[in-house]
Amino acid sequence: MIRHVVMFRFRDDADEAQRQAVHDAIATMPKATGVTEAYEFGPDLGLAEGNFDFTVVGDFADQEAYLTYRDHPEHQRIVFDIIRPAISDRAAIQFEIP
Repeated sequence: MIRHVVMFRFRDDADEAQRQAVHDAIATMPKATGVTEAYEFGPDLGLAEGNFDFTVVGDFADQEAYLTYRDHPEHQRIVFDIIRPAISDRAAIQFEIP
């Protein structure tokens, strides 16, 4: 099983509509790509200073499934058209889970 974790910081000038658009677009990813085993996402609760603003955690059966998700045309469209214009920083990692 492969776990994918990605975190975003929104741009200072990203308004609520842009933030909501990111949330709404990310919500469509599991159905659009059809390869997720588990998929959770949401905004930071603001419990600690310096946290990222939003995170996505996705589980995939194997490396091939993750790569299918990553390279899926709808995923790429959402990343380039909706997410990137709204964020200033991104961090991600993929690791194997039992």
